[in-house]
Amino acid sequence: MAVITLTTGWMDDFYVAALKGILASYAPDVRIIDISHRAPAFQFGIDHAAYLLRHCYVYYPKGTVHLISVESEYTEETPYIAAWYDHQYFVGTDNGIFSLIFSSPPQKMVKIEKYSDELSPNYPAISVFAPAAIHLACGRKMEELGSPYPDLNPKHPLLPVLNQSSITGTIIYINVFGNGITNITREDFEKVGKGRPFEMMIQRVSHKITRINKYFHETTSGEQLALFNLSGYLEVAMNRGNLAEVLHLNVQESNVIIKFINA
Repeated sequence: MAVITLTTGWMDDFYVAALKGILASYAPDVRIIDISHRAPAFQFGIDHAAYLLRHCYVYYPKGTVHLISVESEYTEETPYIAAWYDHQYFVGTDNGIFSLIFSSPPQKMVKIEKYSDELSPNYPAISVFAPAAIHLACGRKMEELGSPYPDLNPKHPLLPVLNQSSITGTIIYINVFGNGITNITREDFEKVGKGRPFEMMIQRVSHKITRINKYFHETTSGEQLALFNLSGYLEVAMNRGNLAEVLHLNVQESNVIIKFINA
């Protein structure tokens, strides 16, 4: 069974239901899966949705179509495209989100010209992305959607600052539990740390984290902790608490500083 996933910023609005109704009407045998409809407004929505898709698309079957409608307005510089990457399809606006999702250039890309947004210019997910996704999910050729598209609009991820004795990272995502996911990877931590003891501070708060947990419950209730999540990124949290609320964490503004101690 073909799969179409949905990622939007529509929250619980009726547009989600309308989009699903269109997909169900024209592709009744296709399975529709929600990734998220809670991408925040404006530029942060692109980073939010890209983080989700970059780390979850690998769990979907080959041939899955990912429909993305986040900051999706059309301009000459940000056209509607379809891309074939890592055996899956991605449909949306080239507003920089694809360069954040993909680790390398897609194998194929086309500018979508077969479908027009004239009837609903503010809702391309309804008028352009949905029919394009149905087209692909039903096994039709991507090249039939439009002309070849050469290069993605670049958008570079926020990277941590590494030196010989410290790492300064940034919160790039806050999950439903109020945990902050940083842009520090396990590879970064091991490369700089080299097994040395460390002190980790969140928002320069005086409380210091001095170990990496394997499980949340290794830390007492109400205490701050750090661990590496499913995607290999450093995650900071409060056991049985909401760290983002307690420390007023903000995406792309709140820092996590790790200082390694020389033996």
